[in-house]
Amino acid sequence: MNAMGDSAVHNSEQSRADQVRPDQNRAHQDRSGESGLDELVRVLARLRGPGGCAWDAEQTHASLVKHLIEETHELVEAIEQGSREDLIEELGDVLYQVLFHSDIAAHTPGEEFDINDVAQAMTRKMVARHPHVFGDEVADSAELVMLKWDQLKAQEKPERTSVLDGIPLGMPSLLLADKIIGRAAKVGVTVKEVDGRGHCGPVWEFDTEEALGEVLLSIAATARARGWDAERALRGALRDLQAEVGAAEGTAGAVRTDVVGFAPGTQG
Repeated sequence: MNAMGDSAVHNSEQSRADQVRPDQNRAHQDRSGESGLDELVRVLARLRGPGGCAWDAEQTHASLVKHLIEETHELVEAIEQGSREDLIEELGDVLYQVLFHSDIAAHTPGEEFDINDVAQAMTRKMVARHPHVFGDEVADSAELVMLKWDQLKAQEKPERTSVLDGIPLGMPSLLLADKIIGRAAKVGVTVKEVDGRGHCGPVWEFDTEEALGEVLLSIAATARARGWDAERALRGALRDLQAEVGAAEGTAGAVRTDVVGFAPGTQG
C-alpha cells in the first residue's frame, strides 16, 4: 500500500481488505467504512504495487497521455449523446487517469505528491478564486465573477505577460480559435463575424448552433474536395491572429510561435 492508500488504511479489516475483489458486495464497504473512491485508490495501489499488474506498474506520465486524450473524448461523447450509465463509466475512466498520474507521482523522486495533494491544491484554488463566496467581496453576476477570476489569476501568475499565455497548446484548432479569439478581445483585437452568408460560393443561412455545424461541415467538405487541409488553414489564420495580438500588446517581436507550432507566415 502506498501513500495514495493512506485514507483507506484506517480500519481493522485492512489486511483482509487488501485482497477484496473490486466487485465485492456493498455490505463489506459499509462495514469497513470505505468509500467508493477509497476502494478505487486501493485497487490502483494493488495493481501498481508488488505482485500487481506489470502493465500498470511500468506506465509513466508520458505513456498515459494518449489514454487521457482518448478517455476525455469518450467522456465528451457520453455527455453529448450517452446514457446515464455511459456518463458514469466515462467519468470513472477520466477519474482513474487522475488517480493513475497521482500514484505515479507518489513514487517518482522529485514529484512525490498523491491524490490528496491534488485535491488540496484544487480546494485552495477554488476558495481563493471565489472571494464572493468564501470572503466578503461581492460579485452578483456571471460577468463580474469572470472579471474577478481573471484579476485573481493575473495576480497569481505575474509571469504571464501576454493574454495568450497559458492557452493549452494541444487543443483542437476550432477550440483553440475560440480561446484565442476570446483572449484577443481583451486587448481590442476582434475577428470579423460571418453574418450567415458566405463571401463566395453557395449562400449559407444559419441562426442556430445546429445550422452552424452544417456550415462548418460544408467548409470541411469543400476543403477536402479541393485538396486543402482545413486544420492547417485554420492554424495559419490563428498564427496571423497571434501576430496581431502581439502587435496590439506592443510585443510583436515576442509573439508566441508555439501555440500552433509554427511561426507566422510559415507552412503548417
